[in-house]
Amino acid sequence: MTFTPPSLGLRWLRLGLLLLAGTFGRPEISAAERPNVVVILADDLGYGDVSALNPQSAWQTPHLDRLAREGRVFTDAHSASGVCTPSRYALLTGRYSWRGRLKDNVLYGYDAPLIEPGRLTLATLFRQQGYTTAMFGKWHLGLTWAKRSERKEDVDFSLPVSGGPTDHGFDEFFGLSASLDMPPYVWLENQRVKTPPSGSTAGQSGPGMWRPGPLAPDFRHGDVEARLRDRAVEFIERQGRADPRQPFFLYLALASPHTPILPSAEFAGRTGVGVYGDFVTEMDATVGAVLAALDRQRLAPDTLVIFTSDNGVSPSADLPALRRHGHDSSAGFRGHKADLYEGGHRVPFLARWPGHIPAGSSSAQLLGQVDLLATFAEILGVALPPEAAEDSISMLTAFLGEERRPRSLVHHSIQGRFAIREGSWKLLLAPDSGGWSPGPKPPLHQFQLYDLAVDPGEQTNVVAQHPAVVQRLGRQLLVWMDAGRSTPGPFQPVSYERWPTVNWRVEFVP
Repeated sequence: MTFTPPSLGLRWLRLGLLLLAGTFGRPEISAAERPNVVVILADDLGYGDVSALNPQSAWQTPHLDRLAREGRVFTDAHSASGVCTPSRYALLTGRYSWRGRLKDNVLYGYDAPLIEPGRLTLATLFRQQGYTTAMFGKWHLGLTWAKRSERKEDVDFSLPVSGGPTDHGFDEFFGLSASLDMPPYVWLENQRVKTPPSGSTAGQSGPGMWRPGPLAPDFRHGDVEARLRDRAVEFIERQGRADPRQPFFLYLALASPHTPILPSAEFAGRTGVGVYGDFVTEMDATVGAVLAALDRQRLAPDTLVIFTSDNGVSPSADLPALRRHGHDSSAGFRGHKADLYEGGHRVPFLARWPGHIPAGSSSAQLLGQVDLLATFAEILGVALPPEAAEDSISMLTAFLGEERRPRSLVHHSIQGRFAIREGSWKLLLAPDSGGWSPGPKPPLHQFQLYDLAVDPGEQTNVVAQHPAVVQRLGRQLLVWMDAGRSTPGPFQPVSYERWPTVNWRVEFVP
């Protein structure tokens, strides 16, 4: 049954008026001011792993700190999920992944494509506006492999793959099918495996963990960071030599500091905190190489650079050992990767655009990576079609240092559990973390409600004290689930198969 509260029309009207109010009165971005865009996505980097965001950090990230110093820090920014595949889907499409087939968990290296054919993505948007588009790094959104049999892993690596980046708006791609610890361990270039595997690896355990599987002779786990960095730098230098009127969009999806946590010899032992800290500093150096390439080619003044992470820190970083060194990768927020708690999805988010984004500034605006598509569309002066970016709201005014915009977000965990955030209120539709962190001690409640303004660590569940807030937020989430979108516009189709954790709906039916 679809629940539509009597006030639904008024809610859409109010939200539409707020969106219009945020658009009119803002200085227009002229065609000549359209920036190059670089989005750098770290893999499993915690909010507290950036030294500019964590004064107690056990290491320094000078290049990320430079971005913070020269741009704007968003202190209340979120990935769409506590794990990587759904977060990457939302970042690229402006739509929550649970509206489609992925209701929980992540994809693996041999899984089928998740992004639907024809769906608008960041890359499609930029290419339609004449941008050169490139992606280097971890795709993790599924591919269609040429199969020899019905068995998923029985792949003919000599044949092309489809459903990847070049089928979703990217002119150029070099990278991995999934996470660096997931087979097959081959390099993909556009729609081809660069070198087919000639053997296999038994895998390994510990912080340097990867799973067993096929291994190409030109693939070494410890070389991945450097190869992705070099390809990104080469692309920027090539663009710098090209027609200056030809803008570009670069999506650098790093495989670090996700497992296998393998800092190179240059960075091993640098922090004295362990391999995770060393790997974070190597990742920071990769960001520095990208910024240096923009500087060398004199592209920095005309380039919008965004750095963020696909979710919070992973327990694979050995969090107890880091705490013994005085380092908290979640910076005081509860939980970590996979969770509904803030540590699962509150992520670093730094944005630099000289002459437009105020340098050395910060914003407490609530925003999600899901908002990038609508934000870029407003920069480009493009109206989004009604069937695209169903959950994306432009945050350009917040980027430019103007007024904050009312915003609510839906959070999602590895188990398929939901939370909804509105202002300082956060309602978890779960009795626990929904992920890997231990939940509250008994007695447990069905739901959890936290006021982040006074309890950012999510320690005091006030669900019993605020039943009206619980009802309002729960009903709002149902409206957005059933409408197929959380932005104004016509109904969009939703997949209702495999809803594992929405038995709470009955609690919000009047």
